[in-house]
Amino acid sequence: MPAERITMRQAREIIRLKSSLISAHEISRRLGMPRSTVREALKRAESAGLSWPLPEGMNDDALEGALYANRRSKRGHRRVEEPDWAGVHRELKRKHVTLMILWDEYIAANPGGYSYSRFCELYRAFEKTLSVTMRQTHVAGERLFVDYAGDGVPVVVDRLTGEVRMAQIFVAVLGASSLTFAKASWTQSLPDWIDAHVSALSAIGGAPQLIVPDNAKTAIVKACFYDPQVNRTYADMAMHYGTALLPARPRKPRDKAKVESAVLIVERWLLGRLRRRTFYSLSEVNAAIGEMLKNLNEERPLRRLGATRRQLFEEIDRSALKPLPIEPYEYSEWRLRRVGVDYHVEIDAHYYSVPYRFARAEVEARLTVRGVEIFCKGERIAVHLRISGNRKHTTIPEHMPSSHRRYAGWTIERIREDARKIGPATAALCEQILEARPHPEQGYRACLGVVRLAGSYGIERVEAAAERAIAIGAKTYGSIKSILDNKLDRKPAPKRAADAAPILHQNIRGPRYYH
Repeated sequence: MPAERITMRQAREIIRLKSSLISAHEISRRLGMPRSTVREALKRAESAGLSWPLPEGMNDDALEGALYANRRSKRGHRRVEEPDWAGVHRELKRKHVTLMILWDEYIAANPGGYSYSRFCELYRAFEKTLSVTMRQTHVAGERLFVDYAGDGVPVVVDRLTGEVRMAQIFVAVLGASSLTFAKASWTQSLPDWIDAHVSALSAIGGAPQLIVPDNAKTAIVKACFYDPQVNRTYADMAMHYGTALLPARPRKPRDKAKVESAVLIVERWLLGRLRRRTFYSLSEVNAAIGEMLKNLNEERPLRRLGATRRQLFEEIDRSALKPLPIEPYEYSEWRLRRVGVDYHVEIDAHYYSVPYRFARAEVEARLTVRGVEIFCKGERIAVHLRISGNRKHTTIPEHMPSSHRRYAGWTIERIREDARKIGPATAALCEQILEARPHPEQGYRACLGVVRLAGSYGIERVEAAAERAIAIGAKTYGSIKSILDNKLDRKPAPKRAADAAPILHQNIRGPRYYH
């Protein structure tokens, strides 16, 4: 049953949605029309060389004419010029380039050339002669396929005992040019996985639109056909480089056939040639891999395309890649934590403060080698230098409530030091206040209040008030404040009578005994 004719408004919407890499199935669901109709519209748009945005000034009549006009084949003389099919194949990897555009260029140069239908038929026949992976369509700079080789490289880690450890080989390959990268690491764990990606993007000199990994547990938290859950650190790395992650579907090896082929090439081209060499470090392995990759990418032409991987990369992929950020990605881990009632978060046996209003909240901590960032609902609420686990606290004063902040930096030693700066009388008074309490910390606030009076009344007046208070035996904050308020510090203290002098003797119990 032929697909129904659509309105030009629908045609514009179909072309626009397709430019956002939305599938025909999803477009049909959004617009409420059969998939066959959507596919037919997309096929006509491709044949007409139309892409979003449409040419300026193209009205509905012009759009309808482009989509539904019956193109007549341009038939020429009996002698037909054969197109450069390898060049056609390379050009199709460029963004927005279609067979219709290439056929128009071919006809412009060869008026007696093949008709469009024959041109397409001959190209499809040429495409079938390529390898399975080469028959997949890969747009320039669009996808980087990544995976680990099944076999590793043996490395002697102890020259005395001869202990051998297998180095894992990470492989990355660009879809359009097949430029290949490989690097050895000790494990396939997340830190090595991220480091290999950073090295691959640095070696390529740009970032693709998509990175296509396997469903390895390192990269994918939960494999799912429709909505796989990507590791948070891995997603963070992709965001840093402005790219996106598109995990291959479970049990769909053709989704990553490009990297499967590259892994096979690495295993045969690299590992096979390294089998008789002895390595004593990862750096030696990576140096050997680098030499062989140079030969693979720059000296061996791809079959039937007549160009090396490096040449294809410079011609096709280089300009389509996104520029790398100024700083490479710094490895980080994410931890889910709950803030304590003391507005501190415990991370690796150390406690970091957050603003007190987030006490008891659930937060996420991003850990790097040097720092700790704490987020709540996507908002960064605290940043600290990372400290080794010592069961101590790192507290930023601004994170504390005002009632805590007021006393946070004060200690008995500091109060004594500040009292000495005011004067000897103030220092002596504070000592007497501390000694008069059963425990020195009970006189903490009284001494703190006396010291702070210097900010309101001045050092000279507080020192004079302390002298008067000692003379009359007043050892409280309230007495000092009263002396200053009533300006008694400016008057001489009353002299004690001669017979009023206290008698000090070890056998005299004193008034405290009877309390």
